[in-house]
Amino acid sequence: MEQRRSSFALPFLTVFCLLFLCLCFSGSAEAYKNYTVGDSLGWFDNTEKPVNYQKWVANKEFSLGDFLIFNTDTNHTVVQTYNSTTYKLCDYDDAQDKDTVQWSASDPSNTETHPVTVAVPLVKEGMTYFFSSDYDGDQCKSGQHFKINVTYGQGLPKSLNNSPEDSPSPASPVAGDDDSAPDTIVPSNFSNPKEESDDEKASDKQKSSFMNDWV
Repeated sequence: MEQRRSSFALPFLTVFCLLFLCLCFSGSAEAYKNYTVGDSLGWFDNTEKPVNYQKWVANKEFSLGDFLIFNTDTNHTVVQTYNSTTYKLCDYDDAQDKDTVQWSASDPSNTETHPVTVAVPLVKEGMTYFFSSDYDGDQCKSGQHFKINVTYGQGLPKSLNNSPEDSPSPASPVAGDDDSAPDTIVPSNFSNPKEESDDEKASDKQKSSFMNDWV
């Protein structure tokens, strides 16, 4: 009888272990993720590296609390906006509302550049747009742009939900064979985008006719 009981218990124990493993794997699959934009090619326009960023986005699921990691240099910027018009105009200076953030900025230079890593947290549901606005938007028009849809997922972690100003960033990866790691830029004012001046509003009216239809 004892041997028969143990033989009956074995299948139930096996099923229990399998269910436990499934729960463990499903929990890890829903963890917050870091996405390196462009993978090993980084964040550049097509004149430097031929990357189709919208193709890179395909089949990826982005959720609140995830980070986008931009490996680039000081000759390129990272602009995040929730405004499709600003995105199509390819120019941070044309931002119309308090919905656009420039995460990295420097005077463009073809001679003095150094690598930087920009970590951008996803803190709002819905469509989010990214582009580089350097050289009057030429980099954006040369392929340095993409859009994503951010879902709720697990919701924002406490570090981003309670105190966005002090949100942590992922560690900076080493770029190439450089002895020093690139800078990591996570501005403390990412929840306070740039306000548009009167001159910029006037300029916006002149440029509003320029629109790009991207898929």
